[in-house]
Amino acid sequence: QVQVMESGGGLVQTGGSLRLSCTLSGLTGAAMGWFRQAPGKEREGVSCIHASGHPSYYGNSMNDRFTISRDNAKNMVYLQIDNLKPEDPALYYCAAGLYNYCLRDSWSRRDTFYSWGRGTQVTISS
Repeated sequence: QVQVMESGGGLVQTGGSLRLSCTLSGLTGAAMGWFRQAPGKEREGVSCIHASGHPSYYGNSMNDRFTISRDNAKNMVYLQIDNLKPEDPALYYCAAGLYNYCLRDSWSRRDTFYSWGRGTQVTISS
């Protein structure tokens, strides 16, 4: 059974950093994505990483503060968020992709991910 589980969310000051983790079980060789959803907003793609670890893709204006990485030996995927801003608080989800690669021009399509975690909450304080 494929499972993904996020962790690492919490309360951080504006301008601070956070590293989210995604634990994978029951699967190997899948592209992995991070998404986020703030209250009243649609879920949006944050980043996607190929099964091999390269390349990776980011949402608009996200590649300067967000860094996705993975450790296949540990079955882990990470999302580093630096310089947290007021627009960043959301429930962050990890998801396993249908393929071992991210679709270059449509990597954030939710229908290309088939196993989702329950999310980890990121909150900031001013």
